[in-house]
This record gives sequence, C-alpha cells and structure tokens, in this order.
Amino acid sequence: MKLRKKDSSMRLALITWLVVAWNLFAATSTVYVARIEGVINPANQEFIHSVIEDAAEAGAECVILELDTPGGLMKSMRLIVKDILNSAIPVVVYISPPGSRAGSAGVFITYAAHIAAMAPGTNIGAAHPVAMGGADTSRTMMEKVTNDAVAFIRSLAEERGRNVEWAEKAVRESASISETEALKLHVIDVIAPTLDSLLLAINGKTIRTTTGEKKLRTQNARIIRVEKSFRIKILEVISDPNIAYILLLIGIYGILFELYNPGLIFPGVVGAISLILAFYALHTLPVNYAGLLLIFLAIVLFLLEIKVPSFGLLTIGGIISLVLGSIMLFNSPIPFFRISWKVIAAATLGTAAFFIFAMGMALRAQRRKPQTGREGLIGEVGTAMEHFSRGRGQVQVHGEIWNATGDTSIRKGDAVIITRMDGLTIHVEPQREDKPHDRQK
Repeated sequence: MKLRKKDSSMRLALITWLVVAWNLFAATSTVYVARIEGVINPANQEFIHSVIEDAAEAGAECVILELDTPGGLMKSMRLIVKDILNSAIPVVVYISPPGSRAGSAGVFITYAAHIAAMAPGTNIGAAHPVAMGGADTSRTMMEKVTNDAVAFIRSLAEERGRNVEWAEKAVRESASISETEALKLHVIDVIAPTLDSLLLAINGKTIRTTTGEKKLRTQNARIIRVEKSFRIKILEVISDPNIAYILLLIGIYGILFELYNPGLIFPGVVGAISLILAFYALHTLPVNYAGLLLIFLAIVLFLLEIKVPSFGLLTIGGIISLVLGSIMLFNSPIPFFRISWKVIAAATLGTAAFFIFAMGMALRAQRRKPQTGREGLIGEVGTAMEHFSRGRGQVQVHGEIWNATGDTSIRKGDAVIITRMDGLTIHVEPQREDKPHDRQK
C-alpha cells in the first residue's frame, strides 16, 4: 500500500515537472510586435524593414504588425510587400485596435501577410489608386495604373490563398468591408479582440516561408515591442507635408538673409539645414514641381519689390504666386498629402508682412539724409572758432576744424549751420534762434 502511494506521488511529481518544463520551453519563444500608424511612407517602410530583419536575426516565432493606416505611397507599399514576401519568418498583419482601418496601401500589405487578422470594429478596403502631384491623370494612364494594381493584388491573393475577386473589387470599385465580412469572404484568417487572443488563435498554425514550413509556438510567447528609433521618428515628422512646406520656406529665407547680410552665419546654417531636410521630405512626397517653381517665383518678386519701385504690384504678385504655389505643391485628392489651409494662410501673411516691412524700411533708408561723407555735413550745426574776418574763419564740426566762409557778423562761439561745400571749404550761416535747426536723423 505504501509502495503504491509512493509510486503515485512520484508519478504526480513527474507530471508536474513535465508541465513546468513545457511551460518554460514554450515561454522561450518570442514574438516581435510593431505598431504602424498613419501614412505608409518611406519612414514607416524603413521601420518595418528593420523590424522584420531584427526579428529574423533573433530567431523570433513571428512578427506582428499592428496596422492602422488610411493608405500611402505606392512605392513604399511595394517595398513593404517585398519585405514580407521574402521574410524568413512569418509576418502577421493585425488591424487593431478597434476603430482602426487598413485602407488603400494597407489592403495590399494585409494581403501580403502570412496571417491576416482584424480586431472587432475595424475595416479594410478602398484600395483604388489615385494620381499624385503632377502625375498624368489622363484616362488611359489611370487605367494602366489601376490594371497594374489589380494584377499585383491578385498575385498576392493567389500566393496567400485569399479571396481574389474581392481583392480586385477593392482596387477597381474601392470596396470596403468590416472584420466579420472579411472573415466570411476569406479576406482575413482570424478575428481577435486582443493581442493575447491573437497569439492563442495562431498558435500551432503551420506557415510556409522562404526558408520552408514553420509551426508557430505563440502561446505564452514573450512579447517584444519594437519602438521607432529617434531617427525614424524625425523622418516621419518631416515627411508631413505641412512640416516639409515650413522647412522649405525657412530654408529659403535663411539662405537669403545670409546672402544679404554676409557674416551673420546663424541664418545661413539654419537655412541650409532646413533646406536639406525639406529636400528629403520632398523626395518622399508627391511633389508638383509647378507649385515649387511658383513658391520660388514669389520669393523673387518679394525681393524685387525692395529694389524696384513698383508701388506694391510686385508684392501683390508675390502673394498670389505664393498662395497658388502652396496649394499646388502637394496637389493630391488624398487629405493627408495636402497642406493645411491654416499653414498656408499663416505662411503667406507672415511672408507678405515681413517683405512689406522690409520694403518700408528700404524706402525710409532711401529718403533719409546721408549720415557720412560730404553730403552728410550739409545741415550740420557747428561752432565758430574765431571771429569771421572778410567772411572767412574756422568752424568746429563733430570735433573737426574746417575752413569756412560766411557772414561777417559771425563771432567766436556762435552756432552756425553748414549750407554747402566747395572742395574743403564749407559755407555757413548763423543759426537763427527763432528758427532752430532740427536735423533729420
């Protein structure tokens, strides 16, 4: 009896140790999770590339991309899809949290994933391509772009075994569906309210990657959340059309101030840095070069107003050119690729106010009495150093002693006004006490 109890206790202890060992073994698996929000642009593309690369090197079970995007650039989307298709480890696209969406480029990324999942209260669709910036918007060209996008998403759907017909409908007709419809139509593989429930749902699934088949062990996996680096965050910020526009203006003004005032250094340094950042941002955005040229024309017109007396016509032309250029710079039907009207108004009014102020200062400087040289002495008040004899004598002006001619009534110590100059001789007249001279400063 005692032997049976002892065997039973040993068996129970062995089972307990096996369970603990299994849990410890299962917990050694890791899952990389990255949050992708906002526009699909080069910054997000670079971030996704680095996450997949790092996860593969670390031997992670899979990468989960928590996606919430209205869409983005076709070029960036294609690079992301390429990274997913060639990934050595499974990539899971999880449209979450509730209220999120995978629009436009997000549809292609979801279709490319090894596993596609959605949280309740999310949607996917509206993947019809649109023309960007100064792109050809003719009917023939748009048909070519649409057909190319359809062929691309059909190939992704066939590769992952997902609904081909709906994929084409999403591109041609901008169709959009909820998570329940997506699961029913086999657009996605699973609906999961939380990340933990997703890990439980995909546990044990066998995924085919470029390196072969892999069975996922995601239950009790250690989650490693990957945050964007400071560099990626900076690139993401300057890729915003409003920030890129402001950097462009700051860069132009900084360089101009340095050219007009050589040696200040600070405006030149700030302008150069801003221009470099602006050019990077313009490289990542759908730029209309006609708008860019109009902005440069506006700056030229403002500068000409200072040099050429056009009575404000050049300033008006510059304001019109700046507004039109700002509107056209990122001329896109997609809201997140357009500059805010508030930013355009603030930049235009600020620029116009500055150049009007500068023009006023320039006109005032042109009308001001000369401060140096021969012309600068005219109207100055000096002191007679001696009694004038035969209309001649010496006068002290600004600490200098000049030979002068004037009225014989001028006595030593009298205040005199310089009226003109002949060579190195000045002509003076007594300062009238009843009409004091006010020199214009």
